[in-house]
Amino acid sequence: MVSTGDSAPTFTATLGTSDHEDFDLADHLGDGPVVLAFFPGAFTPPCTNEMVAFQERLDEFEDAGATIFGVSADSPFSQGAFREEHGIEFDLVSDMDGDTIEAYGLTMDIPDLGLYGNANRAVFVVDDEGTVVYDWVADDPTNEPDYDAVLDAVESA
Repeated sequence: MVSTGDSAPTFTATLGTSDHEDFDLADHLGDGPVVLAFFPGAFTPPCTNEMVAFQERLDEFEDAGATIFGVSADSPFSQGAFREEHGIEFDLVSDMDGDTIEAYGLTMDIPDLGLYGNANRAVFVVDDEGTVVYDWVADDPTNEPDYDAVLDAVESA
């Protein structure tokens, strides 16, 4: 599992829009801290709460120079609909093949919901050099991160 002090695994994926635009984490390093917020699935109550909470604090994160990306195994179409329904202005990244989720050590299954190969809820803050300066991984995927701690990490990066 990736933790503070590690080099963040870079990855390519697809942005969660109907346009299927390519995403490459390396393109965003060096432009201020990057917040990677992994979540199990769009339209589930805890994930909705988390992404809406980041949206509500988006100005604070942007004022601190950060860029937020939500990452899940959902399809780009699903993520696009999720963003639209909840007014999420930051980008969501679709990792349908699970390579990124696996690279960060976050793969989990929720058999009761029929979900396999999803991301556990986790947040990483990556600095300009690509080093993880903050990590939080949920003990229980229904838990949300401490948003103040994430913002503090961004401001210190």
